[in-house]
Amino acid sequence: AMTTISDLPEDVLVELLSLLPARDLTCACGLVCRQWRAVVELTTLWKRKCQREGFYRQALDRSISDWKTFYILCILKRNLIKNPCAEGNFNHWKLDHNEGDKWKVEAMPGAHGTQILDPTVRKYFVTSYGPCFKSQLITLQKEGYWNQLMDEKRPEIVVKDWYAARFDCGCRYELTVRLLSEDYLVLEEFHPEPVVIEQWSDAMWREISHTFQNYPPGVRYIWFQHGGQDTQYWAGWYGIRVTNSSITIGPMTL
Repeated sequence: AMTTISDLPEDVLVELLSLLPARDLTCACGLVCRQWRAVVELTTLWKRKCQREGFYRQALDRSISDWKTFYILCILKRNLIKNPCAEGNFNHWKLDHNEGDKWKVEAMPGAHGTQILDPTVRKYFVTSYGPCFKSQLITLQKEGYWNQLMDEKRPEIVVKDWYAARFDCGCRYELTVRLLSEDYLVLEEFHPEPVVIEQWSDAMWREISHTFQNYPPGVRYIWFQHGGQDTQYWAGWYGIRVTNSSITIGPMTL
């Protein structure tokens, strides 16, 4: 009798199927037959895909209970903030408050400023003497994070932002990040106390970071807003500087 692919040992079938993209595995291969459907759900298959694509670490063996979800989160993981370093001027940003002499983009390190640690970051956004705030609304489903994944797995959501002052002027920095439901209700919020930087500070760039964990089910959007102003009301752009903002969704191990 002619041998078919169904006659292959399970470990060989795992090796072959691990070469396919995740979308094909979940949307097509599982429909071929009962045997393939069972193989597609095997931990060993998704662990093998993690090994092939550099996501596997031996230290993870005991901490990862769902290698399929881990793999998918690894594939999806990227910065969800668009134009975080001002390379596209204000594209993708909504200017919620744009007072004083308004928002401006400047090149590193700027007057009376310092260089950020990351050499790939070449520009920043800077505020004026009136309140300047800008925001982005991230639609999770558009970014590949479907509702069931967010509700059942609730992967960690990591928020980071970088801010700095000029050496010669005091300023104020604020950050607000909200996890929103389908109806834009606030399910969880990160809104630390505003940071006030005194005049004649060191002008160093500082990072603020927060991780959302064990948040309620139903998160469909992430709203990110930051900004501030100078505290001496000088004409021009003497306020807080921001750049390199990021929002990433799990897994924390990478």
